Amino acid sequence: MRKLLILALVGLAAQLVDGALGMAYGLTSSTLLLFVGVAPAAASASVHLAEIGTTLAAGVAHWRFGNVDWRVVTRIALPGAVGAFVGATFLSSISTESAAPWMAGILFTLGAYLLVRFSRPLRQRSGAGRLRGRFLGPLGLVAGFVDATGGGGWGPVATPALLVSGRLEPRKVIGSVDTAEFVVAGAASIGFLIGLGSEGFLLPTVAALLIGGLIAAPVAAWLVRIVPAQLLGATIGGVIVLTNARILLNAGDAGSTVRPLVYVLLAVGWVVALTFAVRALRRTRRARAIVDAATAVDAPAVAAQSADTPASAVAAAAVAGPASAGTDPAGADDRLAVVER
Repeated sequence: MRKLLILALVGLAAQLVDGALGMAYGLTSSTLLLFVGVAPAAASASVHLAEIGTTLAAGVAHWRFGNVDWRVVTRIALPGAVGAFVGATFLSSISTESAAPWMAGILFTLGAYLLVRFSRPLRQRSGAGRLRGRFLGPLGLVAGFVDATGGGGWGPVATPALLVSGRLEPRKVIGSVDTAEFVVAGAASIGFLIGLGSEGFLLPTVAALLIGGLIAAPVAAWLVRIVPAQLLGATIGGVIVLTNARILLNAGDAGSTVRPLVYVLLAVGWVVALTFAVRALRRTRRARAIVDAATAVDAPAVAAQSADTPASAVAAAAVAGPASAGTDPAGADDRLAVVER
């Protein structure tokens, strides 16, 4: 019972992270399951089965908050489903001994990517036009395959690629990726069901992760607007890197003298990444504050100019009107004086 409660809390925390970053539910959950000794295929299968419920709830919540671009969802979800099905079939067909380093290596790489990605501001391009299907299709295919074989990876692959394009605002990138993941998780679960059978799913684990995720999904859709992604992404990336490093070191039979050195180097890298993340967050907030202050200073002048425009127009009409009608210029001067007062 205690283990299931812990898994439910993990599902809750993972969904909060996923809803705020558009990634890392599968990474966080799969990393924990591998850490406690669950077979790689069973871990990925259980996480994806739980994701069917959590991504459905997240998609509905994001839709209600206006965070979904349905054109992007339809063009990335179907190729993602194909990639996830193929990836699930591949992972189901290899042995546990071979799958553990493979899956840990993917998770380690994605965790390192999160550290690098969130230690600096994301530079978006000011692209014009809509995202094309020839870009979204291959992106979904690759992200779906990595997601199924690594137990996570849909968000870390798809979300940054859409953000960097600059053609979709960040909240809609996150909402669209989370919504499309419902189809991807379903396709991966079907692939695992065919490859492993129903016994490949750890149903108590699935239920615990699902309950925690369902509780967090609506809160995460709201938090996406206020949570500082810089710190959250760098923190989660460090946890994923350190945890999967242990599995990789075990698989490589690293000696007792090598392990402490590796952990120290990774910990130092994590601290450095967090430091850069804090600095990037502060720079971003300072720049935003300067822009807001400049806007606040210019607003009264703009409003005053807008308010003066009708009076100037009336004054011009008062002068031009009589002249065009051939009336006395003195009368025009009197009317202009009245308008000016």
